[in-house]
Amino acid sequence: MLSVLIWLPLIGALPIAFLPQVSAKQARSLALAIAGFTVLWTIWLFTQFDLSDPGFQFREFWPWLPLLGLNYDLGMDGLSLLMVALNALITWVALWSSQAAIERPKLFYALMLLVSGGVAGAFLAQNLLLFFLLYEIELVPLYLLVAIWGGEKRNYAATKFLLYTAVSGALMLAGFLATVWLTEQTDFAYRPALGQSLPLTGQLILLGMLLVAFGIKIPLVPFHTWLPDTYVAASTPVAMMLGGVLAKLGTYGLFRFCLGMFPDAWSVLSPYLAVWAAISVLYGAITAIAQKDIKRMVAYSSIGHMGYVLLGGAAMTDLGLTGAVSQMVAHGLILAILFHLVGVVESKVGTRELDVLNGLMNPIRGLPMTSAMLVLGGMASAGIPGLVGFVTEFLVFQGSYAAYPLPTLLCVIGTGLTAVYFVILLNRTCFGKLDNAIAYFPKVTFIERFPAWVLATLILFLGVQPMWLLRWSEPTAASLVATLPATVPVLRKVPPPLVAEVIQSPPGLD
Repeated sequence: MLSVLIWLPLIGALPIAFLPQVSAKQARSLALAIAGFTVLWTIWLFTQFDLSDPGFQFREFWPWLPLLGLNYDLGMDGLSLLMVALNALITWVALWSSQAAIERPKLFYALMLLVSGGVAGAFLAQNLLLFFLLYEIELVPLYLLVAIWGGEKRNYAATKFLLYTAVSGALMLAGFLATVWLTEQTDFAYRPALGQSLPLTGQLILLGMLLVAFGIKIPLVPFHTWLPDTYVAASTPVAMMLGGVLAKLGTYGLFRFCLGMFPDAWSVLSPYLAVWAAISVLYGAITAIAQKDIKRMVAYSSIGHMGYVLLGGAAMTDLGLTGAVSQMVAHGLILAILFHLVGVVESKVGTRELDVLNGLMNPIRGLPMTSAMLVLGGMASAGIPGLVGFVTEFLVFQGSYAAYPLPTLLCVIGTGLTAVYFVILLNRTCFGKLDNAIAYFPKVTFIERFPAWVLATLILFLGVQPMWLLRWSEPTAASLVATLPATVPVLRKVPPPLVAEVIQSPPGLD
């Protein structure tokens, strides 16, 4: 049942890439059909999902390499369900957004499907090594997608992305291996609160490794420097996948593996995580204000909005964690529509520079519908009531204020700064007088407009009816919070030798 979400895109990519008789148009149609079926399959999973069960459902297990502790183990809870749905939707929308005349189309569509299948598998994996393999499987396809179809400085951006992601994977693998060996487990099956049996100092070391690994993937300050270069260099469909889906692998890892496996250490570090979240929010917003390239501005906005997710997790409350998970979905929808619209503006006007763009709301010679959608996306990102961004951010703030009032207030200020840079973007891009020396811009076709309509509909609907989003994450959030200690553990002074207590001999090496 769950394997369909993984293997359909992976297997479907093979005929697209290797059959010579498949034309470019057929490759696009086949990729869209595969992605569309994945969306429908995910919708069916929603209808079969039991909200009263906070555990993993639709389990699939086959022994793979039992001697290594690696098994094909899949499962889905509320967190996985929302992430899989987001991945399926953004993949379909991104493929629709691709240009009909793209170079080497068969390879492009095959790589996009490979990324989608790998990401879906990572969200479903219940084995630590399996998660690592699927987490890394998207690395090479994304590198090629940026390096081949990217814009200016694409090789530099792709290489930077590759190096950062490789470091992230290495740290994560080291953390997983150390956790399993030190807890003397016989395999790498995911177990909640796996690291609680270790000394608290050891938990903090391992949690720190995973926090850096997933902090790079999200990314959070100061591990963010790959993001603006990669997002800006990537083509529109790839940028939608990077911001809408790939960043969620990092936040998913924070909740599933950091909070899930080390609840004691997480509760100790949670005040510092809240401060880290506030720094990321303010840095992302202030840096976005200074940008002249609207795509780079949207890229920096992503850093700030990921900080809200970390703040909700640091709060360690049902409300805060429910808001954080919902914010992951909201951020994916909003960032996808913004990147799509920026791509439309660039293709029709020929520039992304704020100092050049103006008057696009002109109903005769401008891009009025694209501008209206851009206004909607900016308002959603700024947390305007009635749109999905407001609901998720409000839940995060309400859930975190009692525990961490100052970081929460700083993040609220960050939402105000978000409104500032989007007002700058919209005022300079959409409004004002269109230069009379500029001829009529090409009209936006239905095919180009359709992805924005789909995403805008969801942003509006989930903003008015937020329970359609929140109900899926509430049981999982409650189960994660239930694993947290009632009181914050005390970090006792560890007597020497430190290594003897923290790092025990793994089983079988005596």
